[in-house]
Amino acid sequence: MHDGSDPRRVALLVTRNFPPLLGGMEKVNQHLLAALQPVWRTALCGPSGCAGYAPSQTEVIESRVKPLPIFLAATLWRAVRLAWRCKPEWVIAGSGLTAPIAWLAAKCVGGRAIVYLHGLDIVAPSRAYQRLWLPFIRRCDLVLVNSANTARLATGRGVAAGKLRVLHPGTDLPTLDAAAASDFRQRHGFAQRPLLLSVGRLTERKGLVEFVAKALPAIVARYPNALLTVIGDEASDALHARAGSERERILAAARIAGVEQNLHFLGRCDEATLGAAYQAADMHIFPVRDLPGDVEGFGMVALESAAHGLPTVAFAVGGVPDAVHDGQTGILVEPGNYVALGEAVIWQLAQTRESATIAACREFAAGVTSRSNSAPASHPIPG
Repeated sequence: MHDGSDPRRVALLVTRNFPPLLGGMEKVNQHLLAALQPVWRTALCGPSGCAGYAPSQTEVIESRVKPLPIFLAATLWRAVRLAWRCKPEWVIAGSGLTAPIAWLAAKCVGGRAIVYLHGLDIVAPSRAYQRLWLPFIRRCDLVLVNSANTARLATGRGVAAGKLRVLHPGTDLPTLDAAAASDFRQRHGFAQRPLLLSVGRLTERKGLVEFVAKALPAIVARYPNALLTVIGDEASDALHARAGSERERILAAARIAGVEQNLHFLGRCDEATLGAAYQAADMHIFPVRDLPGDVEGFGMVALESAAHGLPTVAFAVGGVPDAVHDGQTGILVEPGNYVALGEAVIWQLAQTRESATIAACREFAAGVTSRSNSAPASHPIPG
């Protein structure tokens, strides 16, 4: 419970996308809540287990995430009750999914509603969602978007341009540790092999099946010892995951292309191992696909990669250009051009990872993060 003597005004975050669930949206909402707390009293309606990841002194109410209709109904009831109790000035929907809940909870207590859009939650290919959810997104008093591309998608769906604010996700800027990077390679038997790193949940949109089939063979022809190391699990909690195992589809593509020995899965890793992997790798690859009705809103892992001094080679899809500074923190390639993508990886592998490159990557990440961290206290929630 909040201390009644605390004079700060209240901000309530309502979201399904929060740890312990995994993904970029979950990290964004966690960082957003933490950035609010120095100025605002905070409350959270989120998924089961989220209390362990929320900032201290945050009032938390949890709901189980599956089935989705039960989560939405339970969260609506609990968010309205919590709003009556703590009288938030702002109610924030962590994605378009909870925009109707945030709007209703805010209006019940005379507050104002914000929604943070990530891309897919504005173009989701569902008639029910487009008919029932989008009107509430448009009614929100303020609409935050994670990239310029998401802003374009939002205006295309009728969101007033005057309500839009671009708020790039930020990331932590870690202390680099060469010993941890060396230990990572030694522990996994990677020695000095050219190391490509892919980080994220295994989904169709991430494009690893096509990368392995259409780009990796050319890379291996030039660098026979090259190794693609994949960190991430199946997207079992994702709302739009396709049936079957994405990992098996990637493996099947590697067998057909004759590059199975150049592929290594690490599964889900803790933060320390992930940080060591970023530092040990030669580059991060992000071959996101441009799929109808699906979109990469920002590309959080590309920013995390830059924060560790690691450049990214990626398709210029969705919001990825906001997360990769072409020619400075990596290389952006025309979407779907796997020949050019393979050539970009080969070129990048030929470069030494110099201190200037590391510094440029980290400077870019720090700039994005500083703008993101200052925004919650100023632009998204005006004082």
